[in-house]
Amino acid sequence: MPEMTFSVRWPDGRVEDCYSPSLVVHDFLAAGASYSVADFAHRSETALAIASARVKEKFGFACTSAAATTEQVRRSAASYDPEALVEVLSLHPPLPKDPS
Repeated sequence: MPEMTFSVRWPDGRVEDCYSPSLVVHDFLAAGASYSVADFAHRSETALAIASARVKEKFGFACTSAAATTEQVRRSAASYDPEALVEVLSLHPPLPKDPS
């Protein structure tokens, strides 16, 4: 199962790297996009819940790293105005290019 990291810049300029056990984050966040803190937290938590479920389906147990990242995002988001903007700096690895 491919894993990934996503880097974000919080409203105060702090950069944080986050881990996901699945590339599903690409379905919820885009590199270079900005989201309100509340929307970013919701999108991240949704993606990480799906990622953890995929790990559970494949290996028989939920991913504690996805749970830790969810908690990391919640703690960070709680420090900011929910309407302030979070910028997604990168999603690594990027999705493969469509050859068509």
